[in-house]
Amino acid sequence: MTREIQMTFDCADPARLSAFWAEALGYRLQDPPGGFESWDQALEAFGIPPENRNDASAVIDPEGSGPRLFFQRVPEPKQTKNRLHLDVRAAPGLSGDERMEALEKEAARLISYGATRLQRHEPAPPLEAGHIIMADPEGNEFCLD
Repeated sequence: MTREIQMTFDCADPARLSAFWAEALGYRLQDPPGGFESWDQALEAFGIPPENRNDASAVIDPEGSGPRLFFQRVPEPKQTKNRLHLDVRAAPGLSGDERMEALEKEAARLISYGATRLQRHEPAPPLEAGHIIMADPEGNEFCLD
């Protein structure tokens, strides 16, 4: 039996982090429930006070093939290195200098949305194609691969 998965991020600012990951992955903000033109309108109707309207956010793959990413506000900050991270496949099929140039271009684009570059790993054939370790706006590590 095939199962759907959702990846959940604990974070301080769900709106900001969901906007970042939507940009990084080509995802979009999940639509509000039926009958509502916006999330603000829906949350108002549900009686959610303004100070709680950034408690959660979700982004989805517009093609419906990737997992839903859910962002929930938690009070504590990130403590240590992630035990699980996302690899953003920004240069599939490329190798050598062409691959690293594509990764550098994507790193620069994501930095403009709040990411931080942490480390570059050069290609080391035959098994290591090279990648760049990044952090999202809240410090969660991910790789450009």
